[in-house]
Amino acid sequence: MADVIMPQMGESIFEGTITKWLKKPGDKIERDEPLFEISTDKVDAEIPSPSAGVLKEIKVNEGQTVPIQTVVAVIDADGASAGTSTAASAPAPAPAKAEAPAQASAPPKSEAPPKPAPSPAASALRAAAPSPAAASSSAPPQRPGGEKIRSSPLVRRIARENNVDLSQIPGTGAGGRISKHDIRAAIEGGSASRTSSGAATAPARATSAPPPAAGGAAVSAVLETAVPREKMYFGQYEVQPMSVMRQRIAEHMVLSKRVSPHVYSVDEVNVSGIAALRSKMKDKFEQSSGTKLTFMPFFVRAAVEGLRAFPTVNSSVDGTNIVLHKECNIGIAVALDWGLIVPVIKNAEEKNFLGIARALNDLAERARTKKLKPEEVAESTFSITNPGVFGGLFGLPVINQPNVAILGLGTIEKRPVVVDDAIAIRSMVYLTLSYDHRVVDGAVAHQFMGKVKHTLENWTESIL
Repeated sequence: MADVIMPQMGESIFEGTITKWLKKPGDKIERDEPLFEISTDKVDAEIPSPSAGVLKEIKVNEGQTVPIQTVVAVIDADGASAGTSTAASAPAPAPAKAEAPAQASAPPKSEAPPKPAPSPAASALRAAAPSPAAASSSAPPQRPGGEKIRSSPLVRRIARENNVDLSQIPGTGAGGRISKHDIRAAIEGGSASRTSSGAATAPARATSAPPPAAGGAAVSAVLETAVPREKMYFGQYEVQPMSVMRQRIAEHMVLSKRVSPHVYSVDEVNVSGIAALRSKMKDKFEQSSGTKLTFMPFFVRAAVEGLRAFPTVNSSVDGTNIVLHKECNIGIAVALDWGLIVPVIKNAEEKNFLGIARALNDLAERARTKKLKPEEVAESTFSITNPGVFGGLFGLPVINQPNVAILGLGTIEKRPVVVDDAIAIRSMVYLTLSYDHRVVDGAVAHQFMGKVKHTLENWTESIL
């Protein structure tokens, strides 16, 4: 027999949620064949089978969250028959599915409105930063006796957001680690002590339980209902629990809007020269490089030039400190059928056009096939999103924390413009920059956009 364990998908990840089993008890499976899918705080991924044989038993069902190293399944590596294996193992219960009633009654009214996050701006800022580097910028908390408190960045983020003293929470995880279920239970049960000076240890206000999430997971404090639920549940409706990825996206976006005062700048760029170059070279480019020529590498290279000229846009905020990053790690938003993920091109300033094009295509393909590693979606210093690929004229994106800016690309289309006092048809695109006004001023934002525009409209770099 061979045990299948929940893997550790990165140094700062200590638990994972099984989102889908790709095999069922009794199925034959080859070594390294995809066995199940998991979702973590960082990335969704397919997990391969550690050995060949027959899947004998599933111990953790879809939707359940368990610590790393937990045995989630058992494989009969001796190759027992599927019928024998199925008879010998208890079939896994069917995963819970959201009911879709034609008519449902309104849930009970909340006894109290959702409480706002009580943390100050500096704590909320640190809470919003998802990367291990940002999360570990301060010394790990300790218990009164000097013992180190074992917890994940997610747990520490929730603690900072709610001003919770982790030293007062017993951990039920491996080695006494405080899990997210421990801290959420403490917050919802009112047993957690507050860390801010003069804060009382009175129990939290009671609220009615929200509709159960997938797998029965507790609802994050930042996703509490903003209005009485009876105002949402009326007429005919269907309840669909958020996936783990959708919950993480929601938390990240709410925290970003809470932390960063968003300001937006819009510019219009003539990309006729780039469009003509791409049309002329795309076949030769694909034949010689083995990768498709898209517009995105042009925008990444232009963004890098802008970040080099205006490094404040390539920074993060830590309380009253501005962290100026030397590397240009460009996060690229990739739309998936089941959500959104932002893989990162590390050290983009060191790559030429071809290197960026290959990195873009590789990351996008592995994002769609759930092959990304946690470190490939961490440590971005600037992000780019492309609503234009879906026909959007332009968008006003939410900043991807802990970045202080994100560039949005509109659709590229031919429009009439004035050229030398005459009407001409040119390939045009709207670019938008969402930036954190705590550290990026409007003048710097528009200078950055001017540099990006100049690079795109006066392209000189060889693409091969």
